[in-house]
Amino acid sequence: MAPRRRAETMEENRAKLIAAGRKAFAEKGFAAASMDELTAEAGLTRGALYHNFGDKKGLLAAVVAQVDGEMAARAKAVGAGLGDAWQGLLAEGAAYIEMALDPEVQRIVLLDGPAFLGDPSQWPSQNACLQGTRQTVAGLVEAGVMKPVDVDAAARLLSGAALTAALWVAASEDPRSALPRAVEAFQAMAEGLLQAGSER
Repeated sequence: MAPRRRAETMEENRAKLIAAGRKAFAEKGFAAASMDELTAEAGLTRGALYHNFGDKKGLLAAVVAQVDGEMAARAKAVGAGLGDAWQGLLAEGAAYIEMALDPEVQRIVLLDGPAFLGDPSQWPSQNACLQGTRQTVAGLVEAGVMKPVDVDAAARLLSGAALTAALWVAASEDPRSALPRAVEAFQAMAEGLLQAGSER
């Protein structure tokens, strides 16, 4: 097989396994998802899973990265639609927290992800999201909308607050009741970074 075709086949196999894993983890949860069933769903073998991801946890990491990346893109689109960087930052955080009600997001990213992959703040997908927040914060500080705080610290605290709020909503006994309280607290906390006299 030509090297290019081999690379394409490997990429196709990865995509098939991620799709099958995503479906299985969303429906059954990581612990209950059978490797034999999800590889059969993808039309591949366990060997293909091991070759591409090392093990089932490696597949979970890839699925989490995909779903978390989609969450960040959806939240960013909500914020960008407002045309105001400050309001966009608040809306982006609120949108991320609200995704905790999505059953797939809840199970894969917010419940099983931390349980099996550890601290979400260390995930590559979270670091990518952080860079976007950092750029927005830098622009707001430079424009005098936000207090002259350390940009890295503020971006980490805002990103961390949205993530922690989403984790809390997902794990609460009544997520729908927890959601408005989480969003309200997130926005109140963020507003503490506003420059005095900055009417938003």
